[in-house]
Amino acid sequence: MSNHDQAPETRKTDRWLEPGKTNLQVIYILYLVSFVIGISGLVGIVLAHLNRGKSEAWLESHYTWAIRTFWLGLLGAFVSMLLMIVMIGMLTMLLVALWIVIRTVVGLQKLGRNEPIDNPQSWLL
Repeated sequence: MSNHDQAPETRKTDRWLEPGKTNLQVIYILYLVSFVIGISGLVGIVLAHLNRGKSEAWLESHYTWAIRTFWLGLLGAFVSMLLMIVMIGMLTMLLVALWIVIRTVVGLQKLGRNEPIDNPQSWLL
């Protein structure tokens, strides 16, 4: 039986654009790739906002974590740019980048183990 002959309920539903584990993996990877290709982070945040509220509770914790990682990271980058005036902005920008990478890796690890984010509203880890 080909994939087209299967009933809709038996087809794989966790595609990369639809809410679920694969979608979250794509979002986290887009965040990491954004250090090389800046626009990919924007694609990731759009996917996160579009799919938030459409999954199981443990996956929702990851959507909250991913969304907060993006917006808090953007805020940190903005503050770092302002701090470039007083010569500490480069250091804070590196710290913000490290913070984003750590949160993204933590999210990917927990997602790989099918675990929720313990405190998705956290500013730290």
